[in-house]
Amino acid sequence: MNDVSRLTSSVYSQALEVIASVEPRIAEATRAELADQRSSLKLIASENYASPAVLMTMGTWFSDKYAEGTVGHRFYAGCQNVDTVESLAAEHARELFGAEYAYVQPHSGIDANLVAFWSILAHRVEGPWLERAEKKNVNELTEEDWEALRKELGNQRLLGMSLDAGGHLTHGFRPNISGKMFHQQQYGTDPATGLLDYDAVAAKAREFKPLVLVAGYSAYPRRVDFAKMREIADEVGATLMVDMAHFAGLVAGKVFTGDEDPVPHAHIVTTTTHKSLRGPRGGMVLATEEYAPSVDRGCPMVLGGPLSHVMAAKAVAFAEARQESFRTYAQQVADNAQSLAQGFLSRGAKLVTGGTDNHLVLLDVSAYGLTGRQAESALLDAGVVTNRNSVPSDPNGAWYTSGVRLGTSALTTRGFGHDEFDTVADLIVHVLENTQPGTTKAGGPSKASYVLGDGVADKVRAASAEMLDKHPLYPGLELS
Repeated sequence: MNDVSRLTSSVYSQALEVIASVEPRIAEATRAELADQRSSLKLIASENYASPAVLMTMGTWFSDKYAEGTVGHRFYAGCQNVDTVESLAAEHARELFGAEYAYVQPHSGIDANLVAFWSILAHRVEGPWLERAEKKNVNELTEEDWEALRKELGNQRLLGMSLDAGGHLTHGFRPNISGKMFHQQQYGTDPATGLLDYDAVAAKAREFKPLVLVAGYSAYPRRVDFAKMREIADEVGATLMVDMAHFAGLVAGKVFTGDEDPVPHAHIVTTTTHKSLRGPRGGMVLATEEYAPSVDRGCPMVLGGPLSHVMAAKAVAFAEARQESFRTYAQQVADNAQSLAQGFLSRGAKLVTGGTDNHLVLLDVSAYGLTGRQAESALLDAGVVTNRNSVPSDPNGAWYTSGVRLGTSALTTRGFGHDEFDTVADLIVHVLENTQPGTTKAGGPSKASYVLGDGVADKVRAASAEMLDKHPLYPGLELS
C-alpha cells in the first residue's frame, strides 16, 4: 500500500466512524455499497467510478454555503471562496472542451437542459419581444405584457430524438417537462438500420420549423455528425442544442473530434459531469458568447443555490480529465465497447444498429424470448448490473422494454480490457440463454417474472470474481 492509499484508507475509515456515531445504519449502508460495487460487473452506461480526490472534495464545508448569483455578483455575503471554486471549474471546463463559455452551476443533466431551454427562449424570444414591446427589460412589463409573453414563450417548437430511437426524456418526451414546455415533434432512426438518417431529419425540420433542434442521445450506439445537424439547424433558423451527457468523456478525451465533437458546431451544449466524464453527479452548460448572457441567468431563472461542494468536485474532475492519462482512458472505453459488441455478435446476439462506435451497446433481448425487465433482473441475480432500455419501435414500451443497455466506462476505469469484455459478453449470453419467462397468476406469459436456470448465477458470479479480483476497485483502500 502506498502513502496515498494508506492516507485514503485512514480518511474513509475515520469518516465512517464519525458517521456511525450519529447514524450507524448509514455507515453500514455505505460500507455495503462499496462491497457491492467491488463484487459486481457494473455495466450501466450512465455510471462510473469517481476518484477518491473527487469524492473527498464533495464532503467539505462548502456544502454549508449559499451562493446564489454568479462569480463576483452574489446575493449572499462571504462567497469569495465559492467564487474561486466556480471560476476554477469553469476555467478547466473551457480549456477541456475548447468552449467559449462554461456554466458549472446545474445540479444535474436535467437542470442543465432546463437552463439551456430557457436560455434559448430568453435569447430568441424574450429579447426580441421586449424590443417589439419597446421595453428595456422584464421589470417594465405589465401583467398584460406578461400574459402575451407567456403565450409566446410557451408556443415554441422543439425537434428532438425520440426516446425509443435513443433520445432522452428531456428531448421532448411528452410526460417530461420538455414535452410540456414546447410544441414538440421527434425524429427517429432508419427502420432498417437503426441509424440516424440526416436527410429525414432535415425534411422533418423543414416541415416543422423548430426554434430548437436537439441532438445527442442516451441509448444510441453510434457517433453523430454534428456539422450536418448544424447545417439542418441553420437552414430552418433553429438553435442547435446538443446533449452530450453520455459521451462527454469521449469528447474530453479527444476520441470524438472534428464533426463528431459537438462543441464547435452547437450554439449550446449540455452535459452531466459523471458518466463517461468520471466526475461528481452534476450538470454543466457550454455555450457560445452569443448565448452566454442568457445562460448566466440560470440562477435565478431555473436554479436555486448552487452546490458549491459539487462545483469544487467538478473542478477536480475536470483537472483530472485534462491529463494525458484521461485521453488514454477515453480511447480504451471506446475500444472496449467494440470488444463487447464483437463478443456479443460472435455468440449470435442481436445488437441495435449491429454494433457500436461509442461507449455503449444496446442488446435486443427479444431473441431470447425475454423482455428487458426480465433480462435486467436475471443478470442482476448473477451479479451483472445493467439497465433495461427501449429499442426502436419497441413493442414492450418504455417500462418492460425489449432491450438492455450496457456501457464500458466503469469497468474500463477498473482496468478491464479486450479479453475481459469478451468474457463479459459470454457470461451475459450464458445468463440470457438460461433464463425463461415466468407466468402470471392467471397462467399467462409474464413480462416481469422469470426463471433462471439452476447454478447459472453462481457460475457467473464465480467467473466474474476472478476478473474483478485482478482489477480491484479503489485498490489499496481498506476500511477498518
